[in-house]
Amino acid sequence: MTRTLVSNIGLLVTNDSTQDGTPLGLIKEAALVIDNGVISWVGSNREAAKSDFENSIDARGNCVIPGFVDSHSHIIFAGDRSGEFRARMKGEKYSAGGINSTVALTRAATNQELLSNAHRILAEANSTGTTTLEIKSGYGLTIKDEARSLEIASSLTEETTFLGAHVVPLEFQNDFEGYVDLVCGEMLDAVKPHAKWIDVFCDQGAFTPDQTRKILKAGIAKGLKPRLHANQLEAGEGIKIGVELDAASVDHVSHISEHDISLLSKSNTVATILPGAEFSTRSKYLDARPLFDANLNIALASDCNPGSSYTSNMQFIMALAVREFYFSPEQALWSATMGGAKALRRTDIGHLGVGASADFSILKTPSYIHIAYRPGVQLIEEVWRRGNRI
Repeated sequence: MTRTLVSNIGLLVTNDSTQDGTPLGLIKEAALVIDNGVISWVGSNREAAKSDFENSIDARGNCVIPGFVDSHSHIIFAGDRSGEFRARMKGEKYSAGGINSTVALTRAATNQELLSNAHRILAEANSTGTTTLEIKSGYGLTIKDEARSLEIASSLTEETTFLGAHVVPLEFQNDFEGYVDLVCGEMLDAVKPHAKWIDVFCDQGAFTPDQTRKILKAGIAKGLKPRLHANQLEAGEGIKIGVELDAASVDHVSHISEHDISLLSKSNTVATILPGAEFSTRSKYLDARPLFDANLNIALASDCNPGSSYTSNMQFIMALAVREFYFSPEQALWSATMGGAKALRRTDIGHLGVGASADFSILKTPSYIHIAYRPGVQLIEEVWRRGNRI
C-alpha cells in the first residue's frame, strides 16, 4: 500500500459542509492522507502523523482545492475556426460553414490526428487543474465517424457522450427525419460500446422538442444516460424535456425562465452554465443569481470546442462566472468541482472527503479567491489525479 501525506496546507477546500457548515468545507492549516489513490484522512496539520508515509508533499502554506470536473467538452475534432472567430469579433459576416466545416475536417482526419489533437487539449486542461473531463462526439455525423470519435474519446475518459444529434449534416438537409432515424438506429447501435451518455442539441436551427425526446428515449432504451444542450440560442422546451427524462444535466441554459427554474428546483437535473460560449460569441451574459436563489445545483464547464468556446481552462471559466454571471468566488469553485461531479452523477470526484479519489490541485496562492481575482494567470502549482502527480 502506497501512503502519501500532503501537509502544511494553508487552506483546504473539501466541499464537505460538515467541516465548517459551508458548501466549501474549509479547513485551515490542514493535511490530508492518500492511500492507493483515495483520500483516507483529512484534518488539522498538527494532528497528521509525520511517519509511516512513503511520500510526503509540502504544500508550503498554499491552498489545495479539488480537481476541476469539466462536464461538457467537444474535443474530438480536426482543424480550427479562427477565421470565423475573427469575423465575429469584427462584426463581419462569415459563411465558412460553422459546425459543418468542422465536420468535413474531422471526417477527413485520421484516427491518429484526432487522438493527437485531443491529447493536446487534454494536457492543457490537466495543466490548469482539470482532473475529470467529459468528451462528446458530434463532429463525425456518420456511423463510422461517430463510432471512431467515441472510441478515441473512451481511451481518454470514462465520461463519453454520443452527440450524433449535434446538427443535421449537409447530406441530410432535405431529410431531417431520415437523419433522426439514423441516429436512433444504426448509429446508436454502432456507438453504444463506447458511450456512457447521450446528448441532443435541442435549440433553434438544431433539433425540435419532438426529435429530442425521440433520440433521448432511443438512447435510454439502449442503456445510455441522458443529458442535453438546452436553451442556448432561445427559450424553448429543452429544460422541460431534461427534467421530464431525468437528465443528469441541461447545459447552456442561457435563456431560462422562472418556470424552468421551478422545474429544475424540483428535480435531480443540474443546470450547467458555459461562460466560454457567451464570451466567444459576444452573447448576453446570464445573471445566475436567480438560479442560486432557487437552490439549484449548478455546474460550470468549458464547452471546449473549435467554434464557440475554444478554451480548456477552467480557471478562466471561473473568472468569467464571477465577473459576468454574478457568481461569488465560492459558488464558482463549488460549481467547477462538486457541481461538475453532480452533472456527471459521480460521488467519487469533485470533493476531498474520505473515500474520494485523490484528485486535487495545489495552488500557488493562499486562497482560492485568487482564481477570479487574478484572471489569466496560471495559479496551479501541482495537479494530482488518483494520487499521482500529472
